[in-house]
Amino acid sequence: MRQQSGARIRRNVWTVAFAALWLAGACGSGETSKPAADTAATTDAGSDTQTSIDWSTDGPHPVGHVDFVLHDAKRNRDLRVTAWYPAAESSRTAAEKGVLLADFYPVDSPEHATLTALLAKAPKCVRPQTRSAASAEPAGTGWPLVAFSHCHTCLRFENTTVNERLASHGIAVVAPDHTGNTLFDFLAGKSATLGVPFLQTREDDIRFVVDQVLDPSNTAIPQVIRGKFDPARVAALGHSFGGVTIGKAIQDDPRFKAGFAMAVPMAQPILPGVKMADIHVPVGFLLAQEDNSILLIGNNFLLKNFADANPPAWLVQVADAGHFSFADIAGIIPNFDAGCGDGKRMADQSPFTYLDNGVARQVAARVVGAFFGQTLLGDAKANAQIVAAEPPGVVTATQK
Repeated sequence: MRQQSGARIRRNVWTVAFAALWLAGACGSGETSKPAADTAATTDAGSDTQTSIDWSTDGPHPVGHVDFVLHDAKRNRDLRVTAWYPAAESSRTAAEKGVLLADFYPVDSPEHATLTALLAKAPKCVRPQTRSAASAEPAGTGWPLVAFSHCHTCLRFENTTVNERLASHGIAVVAPDHTGNTLFDFLAGKSATLGVPFLQTREDDIRFVVDQVLDPSNTAIPQVIRGKFDPARVAALGHSFGGVTIGKAIQDDPRFKAGFAMAVPMAQPILPGVKMADIHVPVGFLLAQEDNSILLIGNNFLLKNFADANPPAWLVQVADAGHFSFADIAGIIPNFDAGCGDGKRMADQSPFTYLDNGVARQVAARVVGAFFGQTLLGDAKANAQIVAAEPPGVVTATQK
């Protein structure tokens, strides 16, 4: 398995930022984060194990995806975007074959060449192949919409497993590359700084993309998805910097009916601007208990976010998971190693092996899917799957 060195951990910008807060005493005693009390067994919805939708597996639809570029004239900014959506049954064979992640970029582009080279030497933590068909015939219309925001110096398809799970059950996902803050920008040594100014840029990206795709007359949107979204059922999902991004978006924009953050607190002092008290829609959090990027102090802020959130709110903690455990591109570069292969525990630096990435991605797909199933599809029985302690001994779920 790939060994994660301390030097690689230290290069992660989140680690540096939260370590500075730790040294400044910004989070009290800095004790190891502990699971909150598990209330799932005492809730009416959680006690009903008969679910109407099985979020632990793909849904009835094959998945299509389509790539396009949107131009924001007001900000003079171009965004490369992918949408995942429920596809017609005729697309199943192509969807099951899928495409390589590199094929989210034109085959003659430098991005395609760079990503192809990275995938060729990637560790087994990476899921290089999708289960979706390019420009597939769509199934139905009036889809709920989830806007996804990727992590700092990541890519719009970093959580393809989760996006495909949602689309297979009828929930479309749309995600931009945050231009200037992608993996390619990082490799070129010119990525935007993790800070408040670019947090605003990212929020504006998400809101702009939602504006564009919800306009049924917008010819910049590919015909296969144009006019097929339900503007009354819009939510947001993000990982790391993306989780803070969507926290700000759901706080500021009443179109968003729910928000879910993976491996990050939405509200914290490194990127101020989000207040849990000002978020009045359902929220969910996925916490990696061995998150060597945001550290114990970051996880403690995440626990405080859950405590401060207006109900309803959910917290799902995953043992032996690292910052990138849930991502399809975990370990594709050394900076994404936290969650891939071998590491050291935060509490005592003892060696351990991270949770298998396939298992971690399935946990994320089930939890995130069930969360949006409840908040966007009205699946009243989905709660049982959000809070399910599966696999046993790995997942601890709490709600309020």
